[in-house]
Amino acid sequence: MNSIFSWLQEHTFPILLILGGAYLARRFGYEIIKNLIHRSLKPDHYASLDDEQKREDTLLSIVKAGLGVVIYLFAGMMILSEVGLDIGPLVAGAGIAGVALGFGGQWLVRDLIAGLFIILENQFRVGDVVEINAVSGKVVNITLRKTILRDLDGNEHHVPNGSIEVATNMSKEYSNINLDVGVGYNSDLKKVKKVINDIGIAMGEDPEWQNLIIEAPYFLRVNDFGDSSIEVKIMGKTKPLQQWAVTGELRYRLKVAFDKHEIEIPFPQRVIHTAPSSQKKSKS
Repeated sequence: MNSIFSWLQEHTFPILLILGGAYLARRFGYEIIKNLIHRSLKPDHYASLDDEQKREDTLLSIVKAGLGVVIYLFAGMMILSEVGLDIGPLVAGAGIAGVALGFGGQWLVRDLIAGLFIILENQFRVGDVVEINAVSGKVVNITLRKTILRDLDGNEHHVPNGSIEVATNMSKEYSNINLDVGVGYNSDLKKVKKVINDIGIAMGEDPEWQNLIIEAPYFLRVNDFGDSSIEVKIMGKTKPLQQWAVTGELRYRLKVAFDKHEIEIPFPQRVIHTAPSSQKKSKS
């Protein structure tokens, strides 16, 4: 009993000191890193305050967990050393395991670093519609290791961040209307231009659509001479993720207006030339 009491007298205070130091190091270290992250995050003037807060909270939660693991791991090793255990073999074993994991986990490290830069640079966020590695979908989750997309069919795609070479964000800041429409070669292009611009102005003033449109659809140019039609390009600008809905309504209004003004939307045609029929053989 005396030996236990003596051991407690000798080691209790150092152990409590180590635990208290670990707690303070974690708390103050977190505050320091929190301030550094807040200052180093690239601002996005088009993102909402909620989006910015989510991005910062994601990084802070990752840093907080990682910092706690490192600090308490060292604290645990110091406590083991304090109670008289030889931590040399443990450190050596951890070093060997670290080397083995280093060879096997290099892809994981690459994913983590890539994920960190995705969040820091605000390349895309949860809720954005993106195309990554030829896969398009809505971002439903981002971690340091992977990005999860869900496409229109409901399929969920898990993309390791380290494998992302090009990420196309289709819903950041604004989206464009980019529509090509074919009209007949006998069409009056001035009339076509006026009809398109009138439709764009009407949509921009329509209470149902004006809050989704930043720049009303307009006739941009004659884009190409096709085999059976003249292609004209229509452009415009919408709020993020609204380009598909606005373009669908634009197509509907174009068809109605073109029918009303007798502007032809031709379909592919093929002209077949037949050889003249052979003359009948004269009777013998």
